[in-house]
Amino acid sequence: QINFVACQLFALLAAFWFRIYLGPSHASSAVRHAFATLFGIYFAVFCFGWYSIHLFVLVMMNYGIMNMASIPNIHRYSFLVAMGYLTLCHISRIYIFHYGILTTDFSGPLMIITQKITTLACQLHDGIGRQAEELTAEQNRLAVKTRPSLLEYLSYLLNFMSIIAGPCSNYKDYIAFIEGRHVHMKLLEVNWKQKGYDRLPDPSPTGAVMYKLCITLVSLILFLTLTKNFPMAYIIDNEFLDKTPFLSRLGYLYVVTQAAKPKYYFAWTLADAVNNAAGYGFSGVDERGAFRWDLLSNLNIWKIETATSFKMYIENWNIQTAAWLKRVCYDRAPWYPTALTFILSALWHGIYPGYYFTFLTGILITLAARAIRSNCRHHFLSSVPLKIAYDVVTWVVTQLAVCYTVAPFVMLAVEPTIKFYKSMYFHMHILSILVLLVLPTRPEAHSRRKPQNEAMQNSVKSK
Repeated sequence: QINFVACQLFALLAAFWFRIYLGPSHASSAVRHAFATLFGIYFAVFCFGWYSIHLFVLVMMNYGIMNMASIPNIHRYSFLVAMGYLTLCHISRIYIFHYGILTTDFSGPLMIITQKITTLACQLHDGIGRQAEELTAEQNRLAVKTRPSLLEYLSYLLNFMSIIAGPCSNYKDYIAFIEGRHVHMKLLEVNWKQKGYDRLPDPSPTGAVMYKLCITLVSLILFLTLTKNFPMAYIIDNEFLDKTPFLSRLGYLYVVTQAAKPKYYFAWTLADAVNNAAGYGFSGVDERGAFRWDLLSNLNIWKIETATSFKMYIENWNIQTAAWLKRVCYDRAPWYPTALTFILSALWHGIYPGYYFTFLTGILITLAARAIRSNCRHHFLSSVPLKIAYDVVTWVVTQLAVCYTVAPFVMLAVEPTIKFYKSMYFHMHILSILVLLVLPTRPEAHSRRKPQNEAMQNSVKSK
C-alpha cells in the first residue's frame, strides 16, 4: 500500500511534466506513447515485482488474439481469455496472500487491464465487423475502425496514468489525447464555435486537479480516523448482537459502511487527478459554461450520499466500471441483461463468496426497486410536500439497502456473511421478494429493443 501511494504521487508529478514538456506541440505521438508505456511498466514492476509478469503475459496474449482472430469472434475470444486469466489469478491470489486479507496486489491492475482489453475488442468488433445501422449511437461514436499498432496497444493498456488504479477509458478517447485532439474534439461536440467564440480555447486542468487533491486529502484523513475505529467486523460481534436492538444495529451498519468508503474515495479521486494532470479527462462544458474534467471520474460523492434510488447509487459509484459492464455485457446480452451484468461484476471482482452474496442480493434489490419506482413514484409527484416526503423515505431505504447489500463484500467469507444476514433477519431479501410477487413488473427496455435490433440486422443481411 505504501508502494501504491508512492507510485501514484510520483505519477502525479510525472503527469504534470508529461503535459508541459511532452505535450502534443512538443513531442510526436510515438514519443508520448513510448514514455507513457515505459513509465507504466516501471511502476508495475516497482509495485508488484515479479507478479507484474501476469500483466505483461495477459497483454501480449490478447495482442496475439487481436491480430489473429477473425473480426466476428475477436470480442468473444478476447473476453474469454482475459476473464479466464483474471479468474485464475484471483484463485492463486487466495493462496499467495491468504484468504480474507485484503492486500494491494497485482490483481487490481490486472482487473483494469481486463476491462481495457475487452472494451477495445468490443469496439473493434463494432467498427470493423458490424454495420453502422446495427449500432447504438454510443457504439457508433466509440467504434474503432482499424487494429492498433503494438505501441498504441501497449500505451493504451500500460500507460503510467492508469496502470496502478485505472480507470478504464475508451480507446478512441485515449488516442485522441495522445495525438492532441482530445480537448478540441470534446469542444466541437458541444458546438463551441456556434456559441459566439472565435476560436477553440485551451483549458487548463490545474483547477480540477487541485480540487480533486483536496478531496483526496480529506478522504485520507477520514480513512485514518474513521475506518480503523469503525470496523465492519464489529456488526457481527456476539456481545454487540446480544445487547443492541435491531434499529440500533441498522444505524451502526450505516456508520461502518460510511467509514469504509474513504479509501475508495482516496484511490479513485487520486487516479482521476493523475490523468487530469497529464491533460487527459476533459469532457466538455457544463450548463454554466465552465470546463469539465470528469470524463474519467469514477464517482460522484454528492450523488452517492444523496441517492434516492438503488440505480442512482450504482450509477455514481465506480462509474467507469459500470460503463464497462454496460458496454461489454448489458448492451450485448441476449437475455436477462441485469442478472448477467451483476454476475459478470462478481466474477470480475474475484472468487471470494462475499462478492457473490453482494451481487446476487443486488440483482434482487435492483428488480424490486425498479418495480416500486415504476408503480409508486408517479403518485407522489402531484405536490411538493409529497415529493419531499417520498425523497426522504427513498433516501433512507436506499442507503440502508446499499449497506445491507455491500456488507458481505467487505466480510468476504461465508460464515460472517450468513451470521450478518441472520442478525438482520434477511429483511431486505424478504421485502424484495414480496415486492416482486405483489407489484407488476415491466420488461426491461433492453428486452423491448431487442426484436427491433434483430429485425434491423436481418434487413442489413438481406441487403
